[in-house]
Amino acid sequence: MLRKSSLAIGFAFAAIVMAYGSANPTRGGFVGTRGSQFVMNGRPFYFNGFNAYWLMYMASDPLTRDKVTDTFGQASKYGMNVARTWAFSDGGYRALQTSPGSYNEDMFKGLDFVVSEAKKHGIYLILSLVNNWEGFGGKRQYVQWARDQGQYLNNDDDFFTSPITKGYYKNHVKAVLTRVNSITGVAYKDDPTILGWELMNEPRCQSDLSGKSIQDWVAEMAGHVKSIDKNHLVEVGMEGFYGESMPKKKQNNPGYEVGTDFIANNRIPQVDFTTIHMYPDQWVPGANEEGQAEFVEKWIQAHIDDSESIIGKPLMVTEFGKSSRSAGYTVGARDTYFGNIFNSVYSCARTGGPCGGALFWQVMAQGMENWSDGYEVVLEQSPSTAAVVSQQSREIASLNNYLADL
Repeated sequence: MLRKSSLAIGFAFAAIVMAYGSANPTRGGFVGTRGSQFVMNGRPFYFNGFNAYWLMYMASDPLTRDKVTDTFGQASKYGMNVARTWAFSDGGYRALQTSPGSYNEDMFKGLDFVVSEAKKHGIYLILSLVNNWEGFGGKRQYVQWARDQGQYLNNDDDFFTSPITKGYYKNHVKAVLTRVNSITGVAYKDDPTILGWELMNEPRCQSDLSGKSIQDWVAEMAGHVKSIDKNHLVEVGMEGFYGESMPKKKQNNPGYEVGTDFIANNRIPQVDFTTIHMYPDQWVPGANEEGQAEFVEKWIQAHIDDSESIIGKPLMVTEFGKSSRSAGYTVGARDTYFGNIFNSVYSCARTGGPCGGALFWQVMAQGMENWSDGYEVVLEQSPSTAAVVSQQSREIASLNNYLADL
């Protein structure tokens, strides 16, 4: 599914012969923003990448560590230059944070390895700092820790308002940002391999649909991150749901609200770029393939428009996927879905728009069948999907190389 444009035709093929991307963590500086664009060394910079939440877990065990190296190697082979992963695992089995403020050094060394390997392969990292969901602890674990200390908390959403849980979270932020990598000797807050910090994976507070709880939490925590680390970008981790600040825009939502506000949350000065996720098979399950594709197109365009004209910050599509467990799934349907999203991202980027890149959910290494969630892409076993991803990487690289040569 080749895309044609006057710009792409002019220099896309040259990019194939050149190294993917004009900058990477091994020789570039920190990724920044200027207006509604990502920048590297003063020039617009674009991304193509993937999610792999499991990297720290696998890296913490010498017997499975090679899955991290292999995955970064595969991603680099297909031209990807950014990965999003967890910098949290709270309580439970093989936790990073075993209890508030207490850390498992073996797990932290696993995260050190992830950062070190990403740098070797020229891949930037977005590191998420806590989960909205129960997986790997999340806000529920923070609330339970507070209850264990005798605090009365009504529900998991009290995570956003309780001084106790907010204190726990701030301490975790400090522990991660000031961590000195045991392999590279560089503190995380000083390492340009890290593109940015994500405050929370998919924050939701459905007990307060006014949006005030999350708005106040984001303002406080984004400010806290910036007080420790002024080098890196900060994003909220949002799926893109609209809220009360501009009620008319709620018509873009897939029929419900989650207590976030794409406009208000991202207008907070310490938030550097906006994010959206897309799961039409979950969000609009009654729609057919065509209806879901229409939702995706409108969802992306609405957030492109608002990131540029209202918020004035860059946008990144930080999660999208298609489940093999959804009705009518085929690999071809997944490839088309990926291709349509890549089309929207590239079309925006090549015309100077705010969308800087997209990260699909998710890459898994071979031999991880027990981790399957239906959305996984094993690149070695999915040649057609890998080809779609690789084409997007080439076209994104063509923009970076072209701009670097100007």
